[in-house]
Amino acid sequence: MEESVTEMFGENVFNETVMKARLPKETYRQLMKTIEGGEKLDGAVATIVANAMKDWAVEKGATHFTHWFQPLTGVTAEKHDSFIQPAEGGKVIMEFSGKELVQGEPDASSFPSGGLRATFEARGYTAWDPTSYAFIKDGTLCIPTCFCSYTGEALDKKTPLLRSMQAISKQAVRVLKLFGNNSVTSVKTTVGPEQEYFLVDKSVYDKRPDLIYTGRTLFGAKSPKGQELEDHYFGMIKPRVQEFMKDLNKELWKLGILAKTEHNEVAPAQHELAPIFSTTNMACDHNQLTMEIMRKVASKHGMVCLLHEKPFAGVNGSGKHNNWSISTNTGKNLLDPGATPDSNAQFLLFLCAVIKAVDEYQDLLRISVATAGNDHRLGANEAPPAIISMFLGDELTEILKCLEEGKPYGQKEKQKMQIGVTVLPDFNKDTTDRNRTSPFAFTGNKFEFRSLGSSDSIACCNIMLNTAVAEELSQFADILEGSKDFNSDLQKLIVKTIKEHKRIIFNGNGYSEEWVEEAAKRGLLNLKSTPEALQLFPAEKNVKVFKKHGVFSDTEITSRFEIQNENYSKIINIEALTMIDMVKKLYLPVASAYAKELAETVAVKKAAGAVESSYEMAQLKQVSALTECIYAKLQSLEKAVVASKNVCEAGENALFQRNSVFPLMSELRAHVDELEGYVPSSKWPVPSYGDMLFSVR
Repeated sequence: MEESVTEMFGENVFNETVMKARLPKETYRQLMKTIEGGEKLDGAVATIVANAMKDWAVEKGATHFTHWFQPLTGVTAEKHDSFIQPAEGGKVIMEFSGKELVQGEPDASSFPSGGLRATFEARGYTAWDPTSYAFIKDGTLCIPTCFCSYTGEALDKKTPLLRSMQAISKQAVRVLKLFGNNSVTSVKTTVGPEQEYFLVDKSVYDKRPDLIYTGRTLFGAKSPKGQELEDHYFGMIKPRVQEFMKDLNKELWKLGILAKTEHNEVAPAQHELAPIFSTTNMACDHNQLTMEIMRKVASKHGMVCLLHEKPFAGVNGSGKHNNWSISTNTGKNLLDPGATPDSNAQFLLFLCAVIKAVDEYQDLLRISVATAGNDHRLGANEAPPAIISMFLGDELTEILKCLEEGKPYGQKEKQKMQIGVTVLPDFNKDTTDRNRTSPFAFTGNKFEFRSLGSSDSIACCNIMLNTAVAEELSQFADILEGSKDFNSDLQKLIVKTIKEHKRIIFNGNGYSEEWVEEAAKRGLLNLKSTPEALQLFPAEKNVKVFKKHGVFSDTEITSRFEIQNENYSKIINIEALTMIDMVKKLYLPVASAYAKELAETVAVKKAAGAVESSYEMAQLKQVSALTECIYAKLQSLEKAVVASKNVCEAGENALFQRNSVFPLMSELRAHVDELEGYVPSSKWPVPSYGDMLFSVR
């Protein structure tokens, strides 16, 4: 009999239920103080927890443990050690100490460090994060950890995320105490990250060097059918994909990941998975696991899961929607407007903090989603534009307008939906519509940050968001803590914030050219590419806010600036080299061979007295002309790649790659894609877009 969902859920997780059953009461109590209250963990407690964790893992067949961490590569890392220890008589015993649980020592010089670690400075540390549950994956006990250098700088994404969560909790508690909420001792941000992805058959993937090396197709003419009919979105899920989703859900549920929603997305072969929200730290861990397991499960079904933001030109790319909210340890969602949001002063103050944060730190939010892959989506008339703005909907926008103008807000009654079919049940219409073109949209009791790319770690955007909101709450608390007339000063603060930062609110069509012009008039940033955005990362105001809240130090900011620029440059360089390789070894030889075949056919026909304006002659002229264009563009691209090696500074190199190398790549692609239209499919050296997008049947 197949195991039920409730039985399998979390079966491979050392969660609260397991801890409560296996740990002594006092140890469990002390551990929960650390997890829920942020208290420092005692070494004696770690020893007891380690032994219980080991016994549980061994019972489930685990033989190894690993400190599972998230370096600045964008993926996770793990080094496995077995539980075995030598015993008398040539035997072994299974042991796991508190020290092994709490601390590990991977090589810190072999991961991106932005100059924080030299090759000869190898020592680094991983430190157990007890706020994220340990789990078993592929027979190994995985312990979520932070990763830092020998000198203490964060070399990962988890450490600054935890710092940012700590910062917003501290400042939010300060504000809540002003409203008399003295029972609140901590505040947690929560996230539900929706994940988009493509599935293609492995047989076509294996024949595409560009997919293998870069994750996206660097060449490919548009197929006759794409997403024009809008028939794939929410359409019937193909049986093969359904089997994949079924197995994926099982694997995720076993790891305690709250996978809930699955459906077809807009583009052919594109799909989405969405979980229920959890605390930001765990949501980040779970999303990294989700991406890893998607790939593994797809492979078992003879498919490849593509997580690149734009694997196919001409159809929608893939994003990741970061549904973000703030909740107290007493269970109150601070972004829930309630039945009367116009008179909910606490909600309005937290809303204003978010509005002010998004306006003042729009550069950081854009930077948090800036990658070479995501540049293909943002500003490209799909998912949100590169301009950061907020959607609040008609009701909240009207409430803020009334507050600014000192007018009473007339609460509107809920309207019934009028569909015109008598048998359908009545239901209330929402007070506001949704806006899929907005980068940062209010959706009832949370904000949906829609700009993330599908392969992104959600840590980056939440670090920026948490820190920015923490700063605004800090400023609000500084003002209101010294107030002699709290209600009056609160009202003034809310109105002042609305007046000064309402420019960031936009409820209209983010895809329109009119909005680009309007945003420029408002003074909003339009950072169209990653190198442009990254230039603003080390700005004085950004350094100041990170240091104030202990999220990044000076050296950590500098290192991340270096790493992100270097990563962008490396990606463009790999793509350019892949294009050069494919053109030389695949496309030009095919074009030359086909031109020769056409020329021979033309010669035969000419000898037979055929007219010169034959089909073959027309084809030969086109193929020959395109071949020459391709060869010329190839040479230009090769020269640009060589020139890029002479640009040493990371930021300048990234800009050179964007402004000098990338345009040549686009020009080369255009000619190769045009050539594809003239060469018979039987002779074309790689699977076409149609072959790939409709490969899973």
